[in-house]
Amino acid sequence: MTDPYAIQPSELDQLPDRDPEETAEWQASLDAVAKAAGPHRAAYLMRRTLERAEGNGVALPKLLETDYVNTIPTVAEPAVPGDEALERRITAWNRWNAAAMVTRGAKHGVGGHIATFASAAWLYETGFNHFFKGKEADGSGDQLYIQGHASPGIYARAFLDGRLTEAHLDNFRQEAGGNGLPSYPHPRRLPWLWEFPTVSMGLGPLSAIYQARFNRYLTARGIKDVSESHVWAFLGDGEMDEPESTAALALASREGLDNLTFVINCNLQRLDGPVRANFKIVQELEAQFRGAGWNVVKSLWGNAWDELFQLDTTGALVRRLREVPDAQVQTYQTRDAAYIREDFFGKDPALVELAKLLSDDKILECFHLSRGGHESRKVYAAYKAAVEHKGGPTVILAQTVKGHTLGAGFASKNANHQMKKLSTDEFKQMRDLLELPISDAQFIDGVVPYGHPGADSPEVRYLQERRAALGGPAPARRTHAIAPLPSASEKAFASFDKGSGTQNVATTMAFVRLVKDLVRDKETGKRWVPIVPDEARTFGMESLFPSLGIYSPKGQTYEPVDRDQLMYYKEAKNGQILNEGITEAGSMADFIAASTSYSTHGEAMIPFYIFYSMFGWQRTADQMWQLGDQLGRGFLVGATAGRTTLTGEGLQHADGHSPVIAATNPAALSYDPAFAYEVAAIVKDGIRRMYGESAPGEDPNVFYYLTVYNEPIPQPAKPAGLGIDEAIVKGLYRFNTAESAGLSPAANTARIQLLGSGTAIHWALKAQQLLAEDWGVAADVWSATSWTELRRDALEADAALLRGEERVPYVRQALHGAEGPVLAVSDYMRQVPDQIAQWVEQDYSSLGADGFGLSDTRDAARRYFGVDAESIVVAALAQLARRGEVKATAVKEARERYGL
Repeated sequence: MTDPYAIQPSELDQLPDRDPEETAEWQASLDAVAKAAGPHRAAYLMRRTLERAEGNGVALPKLLETDYVNTIPTVAEPAVPGDEALERRITAWNRWNAAAMVTRGAKHGVGGHIATFASAAWLYETGFNHFFKGKEADGSGDQLYIQGHASPGIYARAFLDGRLTEAHLDNFRQEAGGNGLPSYPHPRRLPWLWEFPTVSMGLGPLSAIYQARFNRYLTARGIKDVSESHVWAFLGDGEMDEPESTAALALASREGLDNLTFVINCNLQRLDGPVRANFKIVQELEAQFRGAGWNVVKSLWGNAWDELFQLDTTGALVRRLREVPDAQVQTYQTRDAAYIREDFFGKDPALVELAKLLSDDKILECFHLSRGGHESRKVYAAYKAAVEHKGGPTVILAQTVKGHTLGAGFASKNANHQMKKLSTDEFKQMRDLLELPISDAQFIDGVVPYGHPGADSPEVRYLQERRAALGGPAPARRTHAIAPLPSASEKAFASFDKGSGTQNVATTMAFVRLVKDLVRDKETGKRWVPIVPDEARTFGMESLFPSLGIYSPKGQTYEPVDRDQLMYYKEAKNGQILNEGITEAGSMADFIAASTSYSTHGEAMIPFYIFYSMFGWQRTADQMWQLGDQLGRGFLVGATAGRTTLTGEGLQHADGHSPVIAATNPAALSYDPAFAYEVAAIVKDGIRRMYGESAPGEDPNVFYYLTVYNEPIPQPAKPAGLGIDEAIVKGLYRFNTAESAGLSPAANTARIQLLGSGTAIHWALKAQQLLAEDWGVAADVWSATSWTELRRDALEADAALLRGEERVPYVRQALHGAEGPVLAVSDYMRQVPDQIAQWVEQDYSSLGADGFGLSDTRDAARRYFGVDAESIVVAALAQLARRGEVKATAVKEARERYGL
């Protein structure tokens, strides 16, 4: 019979055994332990041995999962400095006011969340009192990513320290009056308090990793020493299901980001029920983070469990804790001691005996109250271990109870995320539990009162003293008094005014050339942050590799295969380029960190993120909304733009809708330039507005989105005349007329206005020629650099009219008096040019590339979508025929002539 405990030799081990006899002795020892003390004892010894090996630097695969107990034993916990009694009272006031704020708001139907902060209160309070450095500390202070659903608790603390009033709290989620508090951390809505948006869920953890990485980048490049800044991201265990939450874990460990700590509030619940009903989310997360190379600290059980673990001489308790699924742990939270005795302890004879030593009160204390995330000493120990760990990031897995201290009606109930209020009786029970001096008489007409110990109370003085010692209030956002960046050399922009002559130049290449000149600028060149998701060669940017270098904390530890070439692949510790590999989400997180550096670090940086156009807005529009919320500034560049310019790429790559998505973002200034000089004018204006002297009424907290094309075409010279740059920025100007194009139309001939954007203007110019030569129709061609900005200006004009102000939209001003109808065309779906239709006084129609992309040549694709020059001619004739300005038969004749 086969011995079940025997260790079988591996026949697949390809490593030679230099001492088989010694190996056999080790295996025999393990066999003996397994036989004598059971497999659990053998497993325990193996885990301890592996941990010792790892601690001694022995190269072994890491242990991915440890027992379901605290990483730091009670005997090893450091004492908590300060006054724990006062901190307990501060936390009690914050719990009360957070619940009161949401409950009072519920009377207005605005909702709010109570249970999340109730579970995480000590996770925040311990940090605020002992760890989180404020903006007045060395460097830039710490960066705090607050879990969105916990915002009421943060407001409650700001109320206690005097930064908010009762009037603010009473306007929670009621912002229209101008004195309200946003539902979640929204810097755009409350820019002095919130620094980072963390809802939508999943974006916070991703951004936190890249923020920590960007801090290292700033220090390595000598822009600012922020090595003392620490990034703290507070997350929910349910939030970790979002793919963005764990997308960059390997980056954080690979680059040794020991300036980063994740604190995951493991209350085992998400919005509808348990996070892992039949499994254990803590163990899953531990394995995931350890596998990615993170330091993992588990803080699961409070001090009440110490006695139980001491009584567990057989390991039965630890085994049972590992096997009980999370949903059952949640059930224990709501059941009496008899149920717990039977269901938890009754499964193992050894646990039955252990339970006989425990009173009912002890069992309830352990299973209802005592969690690692609810005790300051446990949390402090975990945080101290995190900030002292060197060489990599740390994740703290803190187990809590969702709805803790809110009463039996809240704690661990599946519905508690949707529960928006407590009854008066529940508040009184909470008051008694928290020992707060709030009398029944203060509940006037059933309205729960806010509580405050007084501006000169020991609690408030302690709170403010602790924050002063740590560098000022937190969370806080600072808008630094930064001097406008010096203007870049005019030569860099003016070099495009003369055009390219007979040389074919794509607007993508024009933009890259402009950037190459700008990064050489002595004053501002170092502030550019080029960000590329592994497509630099696609965009012709490889020439920047040797001159700027690709940022890497390790520099270049190898000889690149192309070292003997002029444009070799160069990595450097102080590299300027952020080449993120194939991750648009990571690149956007980079962009957000760089674009908000003017506030986070008081250092204005100018990021440009150039991406394969289809995989920008379509893939990461949620992050671009986050960017707008965070008041980011910079340039997004959708290269290889348009639906028909990507020869052969087809459905998944041919972009016909990104400007539509971009138009939904109020902070995005979207441009579709046709010519190199337009690109230069837009970038120049963007630098002025975001980093220089913005005009009165202009918001500098915007970002620019430019579409540039990979279609090489001779670039024309900038038209002469005043105000061209201003018109380019506003969104529309007349590029030429039939007369200035040398087409010499006859007197009284039919005339039409052709509006084109991006590469489509070249089809319009060809159509202009065909209309004149084949049909005797005069056409003027306009460059519509921004359909979206034209629309926004018109919307503002409409709003002004409603206020009694006279204002004419710019698009109507520009086209005023232009003869004939208007036909607009772009390389995008018709919805893009149709944005301005209602404000054009002439008859208006449009052409666009609606539908899915198509694999073919440019000419074939344009004919398929009906946007090529010949299709424009037919559409123009049809529009004129409806007006009676050309013969109706001309439309049919044109279709036949051009083979449409």
